Amino acid sequence: MKYWLIKSEPGCFSIDDLAAAPQQTTCWDGVRNYQARNFMRDEMSPGDLVLFYHSVTDPCVVGIARVVRESYPDHTAWNPDDTHYDPRSTPQKPLWFMVDVQFVEKFSCPVPLAMLRGVKGLEKMEVLKKGSRLSVMPVTEKEFIIVSSLGNGCAGERKEDRRSQH
Repeated sequence: MKYWLIKSEPGCFSIDDLAAAPQQTTCWDGVRNYQARNFMRDEMSPGDLVLFYHSVTDPCVVGIARVVRESYPDHTAWNPDDTHYDPRSTPQKPLWFMVDVQFVEKFSCPVPLAMLRGVKGLEKMEVLKKGSRLSVMPVTEKEFIIVSSLGNGCAGERKEDRRSQH
């Protein structure tokens, strides 16, 4: 099993949109970066776990998804009316690929990018590198575990402590 981080603008497609999708599953289309495409096309496999990251305003990791279908041609590239249209890609010679992802969980507390920067064990995480703009990137198992723990533990706070604050 491999681990990944995928980015989405929450105004475009959020973790809540994934949770509300039929069977809590959707295709991860519209990726138009060659390196991100190669990760999806060549390395992602069903069963891989994914950190779901909301980008742009208040960037943070908000939950977990799972890859449920291996890569296949991104048909949105063939539709001239789609915002992801690319006339260079055809059904006979697809240029872009996508995978299907399924909702696993929404974190009880989003994990902000600023917090990730200060966590021991995440120093080499790709999303923290200056200029990193990939929408699909690998993470290590250790990084995945650390971020998941932060998201479900509200940055180290125990759930009982949060309940007692209400």
